[in-house]
Amino acid sequence: MCSAPVIDSAGRSWRITDPHDAVLTVGALEAADLAYVAHRLASEHGAAKGIDDHEFLVRAEVAIRRASPELVASLVHFRLMGSRDGIMLLRGLPIDNPLPPTPRGGSFMGSWRELSRSTMTQLMVMSVLGDVISYADEKDGRLIQDICPVPGAEHQQENTGSTLLELHTEDGFHPNKPAFLSLLALRSDHASEAMTVACGIRAVLAQLEPEVVGVLREPWYRIRLASSFAGADVTTYSRPKPVLSGCLTDPDLCVDFHATEPMNEMARDALEELRQHMFGSLVGVALEPGDMLIVDNRKAVHGRTAFSPRYDSRDRWLRRCFAVADIRMSHPMRYPASRVHRPLDSFQVGGEPHE
Repeated sequence: MCSAPVIDSAGRSWRITDPHDAVLTVGALEAADLAYVAHRLASEHGAAKGIDDHEFLVRAEVAIRRASPELVASLVHFRLMGSRDGIMLLRGLPIDNPLPPTPRGGSFMGSWRELSRSTMTQLMVMSVLGDVISYADEKDGRLIQDICPVPGAEHQQENTGSTLLELHTEDGFHPNKPAFLSLLALRSDHASEAMTVACGIRAVLAQLEPEVVGVLREPWYRIRLASSFAGADVTTYSRPKPVLSGCLTDPDLCVDFHATEPMNEMARDALEELRQHMFGSLVGVALEPGDMLIVDNRKAVHGRTAFSPRYDSRDRWLRRCFAVADIRMSHPMRYPASRVHRPLDSFQVGGEPHE
């Protein structure tokens, strides 16, 4: 059981424990089968084609269901039932070897085929959880995105930074935010000090007073859009929304503890109480190569502890992928025959911009 300290943005120290459940180690034979299927799928796909291809993604989903039924069963159970912490940790997945250098600019500029094993493995896993999607505003709309430190971005509350990344719902401001996201580790940071942390609403709901829960269910909160969606010089917020919604005994959660703005004092106090309970119930893991952390983005928030990048081509390198429950719901928001959402400003999403 790990019990590592984490310092939040207010200078308070919290503790992190290991995930309580939903941890699965993929055996060597199963990993070899996945690697073989990944190679076959990549080889059969036309050399000039990208991965944003409907038929290709259908084949990926069918392939993993045939190759790894036990893994698929665990993923289906997580999709349907979730977990206390809102996460699932897979260990021992196949990744590419040798690896290219960690991208210094934040995005791998080579062909996806140079990382075909990890790319296909991630696509196959995510296809069991839902329909893979991405956003044109973010990481050039790539379905598989690189998460690595970028020089000069150390203190940004974004995935390019290396200071503590606050707990957040991924793209919580977006009208079609991901239902699930995965983080597949290709490289750890040099000191293995970066811990991906999470907390599920199920872990803390019983600790909240009914009055606090009632306030969190009011549309008294708005989330500031990330700079990639809103632009570097404009601050824009989502429409007012609740932090908790849906089932009274098992609610959905949508919050960003760095970017959520309460609209009155009652909302502010309730949000702070939720924050304290969530930071007191953190689970986390220092992801190693071949580890994949899956977050139920409707039930859990996630973040990352600080680490010290060296910018030496062997820094921490994760790959991220999103999935939604039903791709058809976002048809008006996406490019034709594509899984990529059009830029956010091309359809109405909410709040007024603030200079």
